[in-house]
Amino acid sequence: MGKDYDSQCFYCTKSEPLSTLMTEICVLDSSTVYLFHDQKNPGRCIVASNGHKTELFEFSAQERNNFFEDVSNVAKAIHELYGADKINYATYGDLAPHFHVHLVPKKVDGVSWGNPFSDALEKVYLTDEDKTQWIATLNHHIRKCVKQEI
Repeated sequence: MGKDYDSQCFYCTKSEPLSTLMTEICVLDSSTVYLFHDQKNPGRCIVASNGHKTELFEFSAQERNNFFEDVSNVAKAIHELYGADKINYATYGDLAPHFHVHLVPKKVDGVSWGNPFSDALEKVYLTDEDKTQWIATLNHHIRKCVKQEI
């Protein structure tokens, strides 16, 4: 683990398990951003590190700062687009050992407010047309947020 590429990692191989769960939005300097297919929390995304790392302590200070700058920019774009009252940030990795952060927008009267988000609840999927539009819109707003940081 912790090397630049892991042949068993679906984030590194971009293999079928990845495409069943999410669709790529864009590649940033330190991360790749994905739209999670289950949109019960509208705007839920994953930000995955571009290099194969499994733990936060494996990043250099600069890599860590750059990665979390990407997370911050994606969160800002999601907040602006979906009017989230709060963004939940989750890092697990037990089943997908590649450092990634779930960004889950929450609304006060919405799904799972006051509780951790749950993948066990009924799933909400976008139509292919809506998914294509959401990805284009998110890509545009994420890139706008990244440019504002320069």
